Amino acid sequence: QVQLVDTGGGLGQAGGSLRLSCAASGRTFSIYVMGWFRQAPGKEREFVAAISGSSPNTYYADSVKGRFTISRDGAKNTVYLQMNSLKPEDTAVYYCAAAATVARITSLALDAWGQGTLVTVSS
Repeated sequence: QVQLVDTGGGLGQAGGSLRLSCAASGRTFSIYVMGWFRQAPGKEREFVAAISGSSPNTYYADSVKGRFTISRDGAKNTVYLQMNSLKPEDTAVYYCAAAATVARITSLALDAWGQGTLVTVSS
């Protein structure tokens, strides 16, 4: 089992940038597809981005494509979400997540997730 701790949220301005980090513990980090999802107040959870393990491929929700970039550092067991060109509608609690397959992480059938970090984007 992998344990996840996500950090880096805060207040950003529209058009600005923030970077989220997710530190994973556990020897099985490399076998998981890692990703991020978010939940805005009063809304359902929404898949944001994912990255596979080996020869990493990346996957994005249409709402963030071209603005957000996911990456992973295997040596540090860390996953990042670089968020550029922020919009007020990006305001949400962001959660790091892990799953066995891309299909499972994009459908939010998760094996583990972090405690969440709040991102607030002002207009």
